[in-house]
Amino acid sequence: MSEIKSLIEKIRKFNKDRDWEQFHNPKDLAIALNIETSELLELFLWKRDTEVNTEKIKEELADVFTFALNIADKFDLDVAEIIEDKMKKNAEKYPIDKSKGTSKKYSDL
Repeated sequence: MSEIKSLIEKIRKFNKDRDWEQFHNPKDLAIALNIETSELLELFLWKRDTEVNTEKIKEELADVFTFALNIADKFDLDVAEIIEDKMKKNAEKYPIDKSKGTSKKYSDL
């Protein structure tokens, strides 16, 4: 079993033990993910990179990853597969010869 699948199993058990599946519909999971990403962003607000608390970043990232994995689990998605598929699409949209060293969107390359 891959590490990602193992993590999803642990998250699923954690939720089941607390009877939280009833709250984990896709809409609410997506909302929770958005809230957690906002909490992550808040850590950077008005600060230089060197002023950010790394421990708090770890906590918020863990929340972000957990909700993202909950959503993937809800739709029975293979996380590694969907990331690899997206990377292939991005490689086509952002060929190295046009995108290297620039932050332009693919439509502006």
